[in-house]
Amino acid sequence: MKTIFKLAFGLTLLGCWVVNSTAQSSSPPSVPQSAQENFLASNMDLSVDPAKDFFDYANGGWLARNPIPASEAGWGIGNLVKEELYAKLRKINEEAAKSHASAGSDQQKIGDFWLAAMDEARADALGLAPLQKELALIDSIKTVDNVIDVSFALRPIGVDAFCGVGVSQDEKQSDVMSVHIEQGGLGLPERDFYFNPEKGTAEIRKEYVKHVGRMLKLLGRSDEDAGKAAENIMKFETSLAKASRKLEDLRDPVKNYNKMPPANLTSKHTPLIAWGHRLAAMSLRPDFVIVGQPEFFTALNRLLKKTPIPVLQDYLRIQLISEYASFLGKTWDDEEFSFSGKVLSGQKEQRPRWKRVLDSQDGAMGMVLGKIFVQEYFPEKTKKRYADLVEAIRSAYRERINRLDWMSEATKAKAQAKLAKITSKVGYPDKWKDYSALVISTNSYCENMLNAARWRFNDMISKFGKPVDRTEWDMTPQTYNAYYQPENNEIVLPAAIFTVPGMRDEQLDDAIVYGYSGASTIGHEITHGFDDEGRQFDSAGNLTNWWTAEDAARFQKRADVMVAQFNAYEPLPGLHINGRASLGENLADYGGLLLGLDAFKKTEQYRQGVKIGGLTPTQRYFLGYSLGWMHHEREENLRKHLLSDVHAPPKWRVIGPLSNISEFHEAFGVKPGQPMWRPPEAHVKVW
Repeated sequence: MKTIFKLAFGLTLLGCWVVNSTAQSSSPPSVPQSAQENFLASNMDLSVDPAKDFFDYANGGWLARNPIPASEAGWGIGNLVKEELYAKLRKINEEAAKSHASAGSDQQKIGDFWLAAMDEARADALGLAPLQKELALIDSIKTVDNVIDVSFALRPIGVDAFCGVGVSQDEKQSDVMSVHIEQGGLGLPERDFYFNPEKGTAEIRKEYVKHVGRMLKLLGRSDEDAGKAAENIMKFETSLAKASRKLEDLRDPVKNYNKMPPANLTSKHTPLIAWGHRLAAMSLRPDFVIVGQPEFFTALNRLLKKTPIPVLQDYLRIQLISEYASFLGKTWDDEEFSFSGKVLSGQKEQRPRWKRVLDSQDGAMGMVLGKIFVQEYFPEKTKKRYADLVEAIRSAYRERINRLDWMSEATKAKAQAKLAKITSKVGYPDKWKDYSALVISTNSYCENMLNAARWRFNDMISKFGKPVDRTEWDMTPQTYNAYYQPENNEIVLPAAIFTVPGMRDEQLDDAIVYGYSGASTIGHEITHGFDDEGRQFDSAGNLTNWWTAEDAARFQKRADVMVAQFNAYEPLPGLHINGRASLGENLADYGGLLLGLDAFKKTEQYRQGVKIGGLTPTQRYFLGYSLGWMHHEREENLRKHLLSDVHAPPKWRVIGPLSNISEFHEAFGVKPGQPMWRPPEAHVKVW
């Protein structure tokens, strides 16, 4: 599903949902050193000088022995944990499918979803039948007003044609749920795919047109007609992309907050779209809307007015089919994979169907599965251990803020107040969402995905006009990720994010725990509350300026050092990391490392200074952090990553922040002039 609304500041792009069955201890475990020694040694490549490339030194041994499987775009620690989880989730599904559970129960929903999704023969037989109603609507279009009618009719099933419309917390009134309207409607992952001159990106554009043409041929069009139509769709989307703000510009919450009555959006920007009427049809009657990018809607109105109706119809057909092709028969699924999997991500073959089904199930009804899952794999005592680690990191941040020499006392006081009010959600929700209205049957895979999309849409719309539910989670417990939500001033840490594959909790010493979980997860997310975007929200989650002008200027000057550092990295010839777009994530990685190290220095393991496997506690801490980014990816996926993701690629999330830390230089003997060295006067000095 394409999501454009107010994404929380997340940890990782590895995109795996997994769960941990045990927790890391907050005290040094009593285990044979051999287990600890072998754990790190098996991942390392000792032929690499850590002062030259610490990522390869820390993870190169594992990466060399574990090539990327043909079915994957990348391979690393997240995939390992996910593989452990797949078997458990499959067992839950298969048992539910045999349970003959009562209608409407969680077991019935899980079992019937599995049975329908695994029935490829039925999906082939049904073909496009599950989408016939929507396709007929598109066929019936005669006028521009009809185009707009149909685009809004598709929204409940997750097709955000032309733009995005949704209900979420108001950035400036965090206790209010407001209507947000934002740019969108692109078929490629992000606007720069349409313009970047790099050779590989130019080839993607050509392949995209071919893919769209093949989709239209599957809909019954002739070769010539499909080819021309695909070119016209690409021309239309390129115009949409040209009007869209760049990735880095979307990170400015002030510029992307434009409050106005719906009538003003219509009169000033989109006369063709009567927003008051359209929203009322969605059971929304707001006094105002938050428009992300007003200039985009001015351009959209112009495009709708001048684009031939048949082109707009074809655009809507492709938007619909692309959203659901993976849940239709094999022909549609294969065609979608030919572009999204092979061209964009570099996968050589499809992943097994049962794994893809589990992925889609997580998106459709993951909380239903999660509620059952954590009962077995994430006990209360585990939840408490990580809650304690959060407080250790919070304490370290409190002390670090007090030591800052560039921030005034007035701003420090407000920063401390915000830090104190950060809510931590660990493991799983205290209150589970009600899925009783979600209808799941054995009729068809696609129908269940349609029903799930409608359920999500209705759930979102129902929030308008109601008090904000600050207990809600945006990730399932079995997700290998985490996030900071600025409007709630909270960090959310799903159970899965603490997992170290193949290791039991008692086999992990504090150095690994504080690097892997304390730095790259907890410290990272807390720092998001004070990065270039998060710092603009106050302790109550409102977008407001609580900084003195002088402190804000000092912050920006110091953050710009990190922008320049990452702009200089060139993972692919001709494609640099976007230092401005990735600034928040890079600051969070760096801040997390500093906080985790401060907290680790208070542990008994650090104070004793005993080596394990020939490594000092500090060395093991930095290796523990690097373990969290043990991952390599295909060139195609790296290209997509660089053009559309606000995270730097995994390797640079290690070498970038570490090169700014003097304790790292001391721990591994990094000297001036070596690649991992940055002189102290050039270090990024923010938090």
